[in-house]
Amino acid sequence: MFCLLPIYLIMGGTVFVIRLRAFSDYHFEYTECDVLGSRWRVAVPNKADICTGLPDPVKGTQCTFSCNEGEYLDMQSQQCQKCAAGTYSLGTSVAFDEWDSLPTGFVTHGVITNEGNDQTDCSNSTWTPKGDYIASNTDECTATLSYAVNLKQPGSLSFEYFYPDTSIYFEFFVQNDQCQSTDSNSRWMRISESSWSKYTVELNKGNNVLYWRTIAYSLQGSAVKPVLLRNIQISGVAYTSECFHCKPGTHSANPGSARCTPCPADTYSNKGATTCHECEEDKYAVVGSASCKPRPACTSSDYFYTHTPCDSEGKTQLMYKWIEPKICSETVEGALKLPASGEKQTCPPCNPGFFVSNSSTCEPCPSGSFSNGTVCTECRAGTEPVVGFEYKWWNTMPANMKSTLLSFVMAAWEVAGEYIYTTPGDRDTDYLMLTLSVPGYRLPQSMVKDAERSELSRITFVFETICTADCKLYFLAGYNQWNNDVVERWNGRNHKQSYSYLIQSNSTVSFTWTFKRTDGTRNYSADVAKIYSIVITNAIGGVATKCRRCALTSVKAGSACVLCPPGHYMVNGTGACQKCPPNTFIRTDQPVGEAACIRCGPNTTTNKAYTACLSDCILDLRTSKGALLHYDFSPLANVTSVHSSPRFTSKGLRYFHRFNLGLCGTEGRMPASCVDNVTESGREVKGYVCQSTVVPSDIRSQSLVSSQPFLIGDSLIGVTTETTLGNISSLQWMFHFKISHLACAFDVSRSSDATQSCQQGRSATVRMRCDPTVTAKNRIMLPSNCSEGTCDGCTFHFLWQSQHACPLCTKNHYREIVSACIQGIQRTTYVWQQPVQCYGGQPLPAQKVSACVTLDFWLKFGVSTGAVAAVLLISLICYFWKKTRKLQYKYSRLMMTSGGRECELPTADSCAIMEGEDAEDDLMDLTKKSFFTKIKSFSRERTSDGFDSVPLKSSSSQTEIFVIGPKM
Repeated sequence: MFCLLPIYLIMGGTVFVIRLRAFSDYHFEYTECDVLGSRWRVAVPNKADICTGLPDPVKGTQCTFSCNEGEYLDMQSQQCQKCAAGTYSLGTSVAFDEWDSLPTGFVTHGVITNEGNDQTDCSNSTWTPKGDYIASNTDECTATLSYAVNLKQPGSLSFEYFYPDTSIYFEFFVQNDQCQSTDSNSRWMRISESSWSKYTVELNKGNNVLYWRTIAYSLQGSAVKPVLLRNIQISGVAYTSECFHCKPGTHSANPGSARCTPCPADTYSNKGATTCHECEEDKYAVVGSASCKPRPACTSSDYFYTHTPCDSEGKTQLMYKWIEPKICSETVEGALKLPASGEKQTCPPCNPGFFVSNSSTCEPCPSGSFSNGTVCTECRAGTEPVVGFEYKWWNTMPANMKSTLLSFVMAAWEVAGEYIYTTPGDRDTDYLMLTLSVPGYRLPQSMVKDAERSELSRITFVFETICTADCKLYFLAGYNQWNNDVVERWNGRNHKQSYSYLIQSNSTVSFTWTFKRTDGTRNYSADVAKIYSIVITNAIGGVATKCRRCALTSVKAGSACVLCPPGHYMVNGTGACQKCPPNTFIRTDQPVGEAACIRCGPNTTTNKAYTACLSDCILDLRTSKGALLHYDFSPLANVTSVHSSPRFTSKGLRYFHRFNLGLCGTEGRMPASCVDNVTESGREVKGYVCQSTVVPSDIRSQSLVSSQPFLIGDSLIGVTTETTLGNISSLQWMFHFKISHLACAFDVSRSSDATQSCQQGRSATVRMRCDPTVTAKNRIMLPSNCSEGTCDGCTFHFLWQSQHACPLCTKNHYREIVSACIQGIQRTTYVWQQPVQCYGGQPLPAQKVSACVTLDFWLKFGVSTGAVAAVLLISLICYFWKKTRKLQYKYSRLMMTSGGRECELPTADSCAIMEGEDAEDDLMDLTKKSFFTKIKSFSRERTSDGFDSVPLKSSSSQTEIFVIGPKM
């Protein structure tokens, strides 16, 4: 610190001593600008209450004043001065490129996520300086890095970041002095493909607070790669009052430098250096080094082998190269020399779709032709080329592939004839990247009309990893030029195997294979990843490996294809079209012959394009007793969501799986979809059943964050009452309760997207259970023993309870109850059979009312009828008794006239009954007797010997004559 200087003043013979403060005791600052754009320069003490005699305020520069790059504002003179050599200035900007510690003004802290455990300690979950960059946290705590800046004029912010892992959320936003934040849609940071990405945003005049925020979650418990930040630069501060020293490994030789220059290889520099110093002969330094390191002895890890391109003679040879930059020494004791190149050998054939040109290089076949790697052949009439890429010979790196090493500019993958492999590299923590770029995809002309049901493209590769440490191989799909997602990952040693990935979007423009040997610092340079072949179909700009018949749909005019109508296949060798059997669809991967016609599953019908089978949600089933049940699931046709039970990571972050289901597949119906709203790619998958991982958090200013979507079922296999369809089963034990016999119909769908663990793809079963008490349409349950919806990770099961899953009601589902006849009225009421096992359909009939007769009326009617019948019966008895008496009398008269001669009947004159005799017979007994007296007297007229006495009347007297005769 400067000493205080005494100044002696003589005024009127008196000596005054005034001690002036040194300039190091205070510094100058500007006041806020007024409405005229003016300000004052004032002195501010560096320590409170110790300084007196500060310089008076003076008028400052205009608020619009600024200095150029390489200059700073000298507050003492208020003039711009050039920065000295070894320093730099951005003029109206500030930059932060050194991260040995957290720069002044930056603040970082970690807090628990909203849905996490309140007891979790997040105090150490912050952004950590790492020298050249600052790294984020990798756990479920929310880590925030902030910086406040006051801009004197509108400016901008730029920074570089590396964001390689989709298991961590990364957002950046700005709040101004009105506490207004950046729009949530623009907060998302794009995934880095293979190198550092740069982000720039405009800033408003005034106060601005910058926020970088991250939160990670790993569902598999694997390590998450952090987000890295570096080179943060802010413009609009109007001026800087000091220059910044060049960081170690850089220098500025001349005054007035705007930035520092990195030192070349094998040189180094300290902080604020004006020149770089050469390393000693036995030491080395990479570009931008702050010191030199001793050169180690060369080993087999310092070189790699490759195959030279084919020469004019069609020869190639095995060749060895040092890894650049070369840091090892061949003169140190025990060092290895670079092996000699191998003998020349005949080059392998070209990859399919290419041919050998006169210069011994492989050229693509012309359009409309194909090859197996030797000679191009034109596709014959009625066929079309199947374009794509098929790489299985690796003599040179294909034009649409590049190999990069994240830490150095050198090849990370090298060709080796039959395969491509990872080079040793410099560090085991390096990411060795191989990227395949594709401009897009186009279906063959014969499949354009069936684009919704046809497979857009598929990539298949054969690989192997040979590791002794915890190496990792990642396969990533890039959905635009900034963004890619990890599709699959393999750990440790993996034997030679094939992997296939279905491409569903034309925005998928790149594929990346990334190999990392270990997370530690041990030397495992011998660990290697090999890729033997890569095949991608329907790629724009690709070559043809074969030709296929065009037998599915019509194409544009002028096509050379001989096409068949929808639902027809081409008979082999004839070119004639034959109609497929009813209710079948055409398989696009087998377009020739009857084998292309695939029968639809039970209770499904083919669509209009004959490319898939659909269900209209209408189902008729016949029970074991022969009754026909009608089902209508159409009220459940809309896409429905169901969530699994919540799960928690080690830090307490809550997440769960969300399933979207589309029960039916009618023409033109929107299928279920799952989307990734974490990254800007907005990846979306569509099908019958899909799954995504959902985290309830506000890190994106949203209530739910969805990621990692994938398809479970993209085609409908069938709707059946059996428990098994094909090799897919829906078993009763998966759910708590016994499934009713009315709920045995279930949808079965399958996805053709195969994975490492699901070689046959994923599948889903949706079983319907009739429950008339459930009014909600989305009551879907997951298996009780498999809370994630699946027990093996490949087949997912759902139980859908609904009243709409019941059969439609018919007259067999209700019964009638007839009431007693009350006052001549009888009521008939209809009630459902219990338990109720139907819904909708025929409604319950209304109550019927009819007239009736009571019981006392019928009793009276019966008694009256019985009395009348009794009187009538007695009358009939009397009548026939009287008739019988008359016949007896006539018979007696007849016998008397016979004269006693036996066996001789009287003549007609004597035996005839004369007219009027009936009246005379009535006088047979002149004495009037009662009816009962006559019966009594009649009973006495019979003699004991069996003869009857018949009284006869004489015409001359009243004498009674009895004729005795035998009893008849």
